[in-house]
Amino acid sequence: MPAFTALKPLLRICALLLGASASLAQAAPAPQPLSPAQHADRLYPFYMPMAGLKRPAVVLQVKCEASRAARKEVYAGRDAASLYGRVEGGFEFVYEALDHEGKPCVYPFVPWMPQIIGNLQGTQYIIRSSIPGRQVTFRDSGEWAGIDLRLFEIGKQRIHFEMRDIALDFPGSIQPQGALHLEVAGGTAPGLFTAVVRRSRLYGGKNALFVPSGQTMLYVEDSDIAGNVGTNVDQEHSTYINGILVSHLRNSYWHGDRAWKDVASGHQLKDKAYLRIYENVTVSNQPKDTPPSAMPLVDASAFGFTWAENLHLKRIAPLQSPRDALVDLRSEIIYGQPGNYPWPLLATPGWRMPANPLSALDKVYLSVFLNTTVESFRNEPYVFALRPTGNRMAPGGTGVWGNEDTTPAQQRAVSLAFNTKGNFQRVYGKEGWTFTNPNLPPADRWVLDHDAFIRHALGLIGR
Repeated sequence: MPAFTALKPLLRICALLLGASASLAQAAPAPQPLSPAQHADRLYPFYMPMAGLKRPAVVLQVKCEASRAARKEVYAGRDAASLYGRVEGGFEFVYEALDHEGKPCVYPFVPWMPQIIGNLQGTQYIIRSSIPGRQVTFRDSGEWAGIDLRLFEIGKQRIHFEMRDIALDFPGSIQPQGALHLEVAGGTAPGLFTAVVRRSRLYGGKNALFVPSGQTMLYVEDSDIAGNVGTNVDQEHSTYINGILVSHLRNSYWHGDRAWKDVASGHQLKDKAYLRIYENVTVSNQPKDTPPSAMPLVDASAFGFTWAENLHLKRIAPLQSPRDALVDLRSEIIYGQPGNYPWPLLATPGWRMPANPLSALDKVYLSVFLNTTVESFRNEPYVFALRPTGNRMAPGGTGVWGNEDTTPAQQRAVSLAFNTKGNFQRVYGKEGWTFTNPNLPPADRWVLDHDAFIRHALGLIGR
């Protein structure tokens, strides 16, 4: 009993501490559920390695109304002047989404971009609205308006860029390569640059979105690529994706390529990635302020891999006779780095297509189109074209010559289309190994599976 009496003060203290802890737990607010946009912002494609990235070293908050009045960024807290125009360790720019009336903020200038210095390994570069799902707009009519992320000689480093809930409205920006120009170069495997664009709208530049060749994976979701304003209309496009690793486009709309009445003009989507994934994507030659382009809506590469589901193709009448094919899988130029491809891109004696090409789908460059719909002012001659490849390179260049000298048996590309609907005469043009609604044996049905197709294509090059 004396021992128990001696413990009484200690027991009282423990009870008080437990009671205080319980009170604090009861007083703590319950975690707020994530909004749909916040939930989406935490999701990335399964093949995109996101582990090991660092939180940005520099975070700047930008005020809406003070910035509008000053016509430049006015910061809440830390000011960009302290950076002397240079950033090391990554950055995150957060733009206030609403003004005092609760209306979406429109910033009358181009976002400021610092010079990036130092070690890039694991760094992130983020531009976003302060409220996920609430878009902010940057509006500037200058001829140099654009966002240009500049990273050179990245080598084997892992780098990430993200833009969320941002609208770029640059109607006079005829000089930049893109309203959004992801100018990242000099990467070598296993180095990797990933770029994610969510709930954004791009208008302006020679190409509204421009991505040069490199060790790059691009993911665009829930966005509107509204067109370009360049003056060389035959060579500029709504989007120009060069020879990168992956372009994954989802729930988005491409349109507005600048055209001219007597020029065939550019494409809505020029995509030369090694692996292209299109999910619920609409591509139209509906212009913004010019006649419609007469070119194919999608200019892709016959080399590499394409998997598309619910691709919507819409063509309105141009002033010039339209070029046949709405999706053109072309082979006259090589865009990507040699290591981005598992097999030769030229026709060689070392390859002969089997008598049944459907038995070799794991050994060829492959495109698969599921549930494509076509709306056109005319009955299109055909929807897809798969062009043959040649047998030699142009001297000193990346052009491929001699496609007229090669035979069908030398071609190493196959295209499949299932359940294509709309106003057209044929699904495919008369070139290439193409199949409409083929009856695939069970062993080949992996080509219809989104994840299996991606794993196959990236596994061939060790990604």
